[in-house]
Amino acid sequence: MDTVGQPNNRKGRPNYPAEFKQRLAKAACEPGVSVSKLAQQHEINVNMLFKWRRDLRAGLLTESESGSQQAHLLPVVIQRAPARATRVSTASSTSMIEIVIADAVVRVGVGTDAALLALVLHSLRT
Repeated sequence: MDTVGQPNNRKGRPNYPAEFKQRLAKAACEPGVSVSKLAQQHEINVNMLFKWRRDLRAGLLTESESGSQQAHLLPVVIQRAPARATRVSTASSTSMIEIVIADAVVRVGVGTDAALLALVLHSLRT
């Protein structure tokens, strides 16, 4: 595999093509592969390869049609439900939404603490 990086405005830091990152990240996910040895073979920092592998698993390491990486963000609005004087029915207490991020599934039920949900979603991004 070719490890030559593209020149950019940061001195001493190569900008590896997205295809190269994907190829190595996929190879690092294979069973029995030593990520450290793979990084050493391609003369890259092992921590960088671990990051590429995390990004690949989170669906962040993709190549757009233009060849550059692009994040796709969706707006999220968290609002407090108005307090009710009556008891919540069984049907609405079992209502929940499901958020799928790469291999992770987060199920959010009625009454979930907004701060806790924000923490969980933030931890999935990193």
